[in-house]
Amino acid sequence: MDKLMETTLSILAGSKITLEIFAATLAMSLPLGLLAALARLSKIGVISRLTELYIWIMRGSPLMLQLLFVYFALPLVGIKFDPLPSALLAFTLNYAAYFAEIFRAGIQSIERGQYEAAKTLGMTYIQTMRRIILPQMIHRVLPPVSNETINLVKDTSLIYILAMNDLLRVARTIVQRDFDMTAFFIAGVFYLAMTAVLTWMFKKLEAHYGKYDF
Repeated sequence: MDKLMETTLSILAGSKITLEIFAATLAMSLPLGLLAALARLSKIGVISRLTELYIWIMRGSPLMLQLLFVYFALPLVGIKFDPLPSALLAFTLNYAAYFAEIFRAGIQSIERGQYEAAKTLGMTYIQTMRRIILPQMIHRVLPPVSNETINLVKDTSLIYILAMNDLLRVARTIVQRDFDMTAFFIAGVFYLAMTAVLTWMFKKLEAHYGKYDF
């Protein structure tokens, strides 16, 4: 029992890094993704094409490769980050690209007539987006955003390549040390618990924003 408690506490300590990466990435990638979506829809050709190129690169290459590039390749040109900032930079840029495409699709799904009606009422573009388009867009994109958020929880396990003691790395270290698979099962419970909480939260959000679905 003492050994089981020790294993659980060690994995709990490792989950702190996992949660920090998850929370910080989500906090930065969501607004960046929205900005990228708006830039992608910009009528200024250069901005739209550059944003499209960024999204294509981020979505078209593996997240692990992006992590390795930030941590190992950038120092070759004089840009060096510690493991945590490296992970945050790679994760944020990667997930912002995915969120950008989700938000872009959500914005484009709103009927053009609503833009025209807002213009008739004298609303500016910013007022139209804030009061009419974005509330409806948020409700429509919640399911795919939920999926990407849950994927983010699982993708945090990739930071083991930067030698960070996250949840999975701690579990693997215990398994290799004790030749006991219990740590993997406990790690699995932790991941399932996190995804269960996220699923519950997004269901609540969908119910809240359901009033905009008309």
